[in-house]
Amino acid sequence: MTLEPDICYAAMQARDSRFDGEFFVGVSSTGIFCRPVCTVRLPHRDRCTYYANAASAEAAGYRPCLRCRPELAPGSSRVDAVSRTAARVFARIDAGALTDDSLDALAAEFDLSARQLRRVVEQEYGVSPVQLAQTRRLLLAKQLIADTQLPMADVAFAAGFSSVRRFNHLFRSRYGMNPTAMRRGTAAAEAGRVVLKLGYRPPLHWEGLAGFLSSRGATVVERVDRGVYRRTVQVGETTGWLQAEPDTGKHQLRLTVSESLVPMLRHLLAGVRHLFDLNASPAAIDAYLGQDALMAGFVQRAPGLRIPGALDGFEVALRAILGQQISVKAATTVFGRFAQTFGRPVDTPWPELSRAAPTAEVLAQAPLQQIIDQGMTQRRAQTVQTLARCVADGEIVLTPSADVAATQAALLALPGIGPWTVQYLTMRALGQPDALPASDLGLMRAAACDKPAELLARAEAWRPWRSYAAMHLWQSLTRPD
Repeated sequence: MTLEPDICYAAMQARDSRFDGEFFVGVSSTGIFCRPVCTVRLPHRDRCTYYANAASAEAAGYRPCLRCRPELAPGSSRVDAVSRTAARVFARIDAGALTDDSLDALAAEFDLSARQLRRVVEQEYGVSPVQLAQTRRLLLAKQLIADTQLPMADVAFAAGFSSVRRFNHLFRSRYGMNPTAMRRGTAAAEAGRVVLKLGYRPPLHWEGLAGFLSSRGATVVERVDRGVYRRTVQVGETTGWLQAEPDTGKHQLRLTVSESLVPMLRHLLAGVRHLFDLNASPAAIDAYLGQDALMAGFVQRAPGLRIPGALDGFEVALRAILGQQISVKAATTVFGRFAQTFGRPVDTPWPELSRAAPTAEVLAQAPLQQIIDQGMTQRRAQTVQTLARCVADGEIVLTPSADVAATQAALLALPGIGPWTVQYLTMRALGQPDALPASDLGLMRAAACDKPAELLARAEAWRPWRSYAAMHLWQSLTRPD
């Protein structure tokens, strides 16, 4: 959004949750920066300065508010007007890129020099890539201090700091207090798990989102039980589990993560936000789609419907290939066989959840006959293995930070992958809001269209939110009405 002072101040006066995460306000009289929904006494207009992100507010010398907790604000909205390259870099930094790799390595991913990368980010966000990464680490550490009983050393390393000394120094210099001083009143720890809160912009149609995910997975990998979503997780060589559910009465998810995944939190949290599409602005999307006669009823019945994303883009790609020309139920059965055969065992509190999803690296090295034996034709098994090798070698990147056009072209060049699969992965793995698998029979049936071309023409009215429109069409097929 454009940071017009009058609009921002009006949003603060109303404490309008739709603006939460769209901007932050620095208050000159206190030296604190807040979310627009903060419940503290409204500051005078002339004491407020507005920033597009937390890093910019920190760079201006402000400390995060302890009441509204800026680290819980939803991420950058899809409707934010940011340059494509800067947005992709931001996504990589948000996923922990500069924690494990150098600025030169990150720049090389985008065919830029480190100097060019700094200029792109600074022009868009007003701070350097290193400052963005540092703010992200500090806010994650602050959240772990406030929400968990993890030892400070574990907090430091989980947030991505290389040493406790460096963590303590930066925390004191930025926030004006020792890390331990922020832990007063923290709830008791739960054995073997860490509980965190993830903010989002309301509304959220949790039933539709969780139901879509679980209906296309395998019960050994993910499932929903009484509204609680659970799944196994593998990040690198680390395995564990997570569960998520709405926090009653609050615009946030309660995320519980196994202790084994704590060292990988800096990578996992960005993936979870993508999985549940928590950075969306559903009120704006619903209002736009609701202007269309067909979509109006769908939006009214399922407000806040999100695009189910992915913790691992290859997992979604594998499911999409397995699901070509067969029913969702049949594809789920085949994916379950893949998980049992190629997925790593995972210890969870729920016996039925026992396997991680197969990784690209494992399937790239698997004997082709073993893939065929899971119920695949030779041609489709070759498609699975070819894609696995491309992903494992880094030739195809299936994440929100990927170059969309280049990734789509690379996917289409693979035998056995057509426009439906590419558009589906553009929605879910790449997280794009305006994709449409127009040849999908369910979408055509829900939209009362006979041909893909007819659906594409009908969908012009839904741009730039065709991915969300597709979700509403699919959702309408699952309702008894």
